[in-house]
Amino acid sequence: MILKPLGYEQVTGLSGVKALTVPNGAQRALLICTGQNVRWRDDGTSPTGTIGIQLPTGTPFWYTGDMSAIKFIEEVASSVLNVSYYA
Repeated sequence: MILKPLGYEQVTGLSGVKALTVPNGAQRALLICTGQNVRWRDDGTSPTGTIGIQLPTGTPFWYTGDMSAIKFIEEVASSVLNVSYYA
């Protein structure tokens, strides 16, 4: 499968819950956090610093669900979420 790159974003300020800014046509996203772990949920409920699925620092994560529903928050200060979008 050949992926068509559609853009990149860096999500900071994760002390509060953040959503993605998804480009039109994106069907999947590659996410990697740096600094500190983040938590995510995509079930309509916001994650907290202790509740949600943990994305450990430096671990690549391919997301192919509803990108308008996924939300993120840092476990502790200084998390950065790097996201590349693909069609």
